[in-house]
Amino acid sequence: MGLSRPDGHGRAVPWYTGLMAINLSVNLNKVALLRNSRGADNPSPMRAAITCIEAGVAGLTLHWREDERHTRAADVRDLRALADERGVEFNLEGDTRDEMIELAMEIKPTQLTLVPVTPGEITSDHGWDLPAQASLIEPIIRRANDAGIRTAIFMDPVPAAMALAAATGTQRIELYTEPYAAAFGTEAQADAFETLRQCAKNAVAAGLGVNAGHDLNLLNTPILAREIPDIDEVSIGHALLCDALYMGLSAAVQAYVRAVNGENVTAPITR
Repeated sequence: MGLSRPDGHGRAVPWYTGLMAINLSVNLNKVALLRNSRGADNPSPMRAAITCIEAGVAGLTLHWREDERHTRAADVRDLRALADERGVEFNLEGDTRDEMIELAMEIKPTQLTLVPVTPGEITSDHGWDLPAQASLIEPIIRRANDAGIRTAIFMDPVPAAMALAAATGTQRIELYTEPYAAAFGTEAQADAFETLRQCAKNAVAAGLGVNAGHDLNLLNTPILAREIPDIDEVSIGHALLCDALYMGLSAAVQAYVRAVNGENVTAPITR
């Protein structure tokens, strides 16, 4: 059976008919990074986003950093409009700087995910320190909630911290999954997995929705879909784009759609 079929309007739609076990939001920062490295407009994040939507994703994600090393403000506006046109979610990630929050209020993404930033970091590598940083994010969360934007905050996988996250007023948390990804395939995998599961349970008990992301891939994602039903959404970018170098973008997205449905998928050798 093919992974997609035409819908009568020149678009491809997923072959499955049920809902994803976990919603897949594709982070397109690396497409923007590759574009910026050449100084022109190729590859286009917009073209990549259209391909992802046609391959069956539930949403698009962009992380807008102050240095615009990858995503630019124009990309955020363009992909927000595309997501609205195509009926998928748009998740805007970023820190608490004023211009970031004002852009969020302007475009009103489906979801605003607040992520702490350390100057000089290569990628996001930690969650919010609560309750120490609660006063920094709570006013932004209130403003976004009042504007009808779903809110999420990036959190380390610490089960006891889920109640602290809920106290900020956020609607969801995004679990930082790098510790689980690093442990996958080692003796530490079971403990790291159980920590994620307990975090998800505690978050739901505190009234939160649960997202997850960072270093998730075709191998370590299916078990999350099968064994942690509390996870609503995963955001995947780096690994998916690495796989796309060998599989093609559409085929890679389709493989990840199968993975978030809990299906074991063969991954290309990328290193």
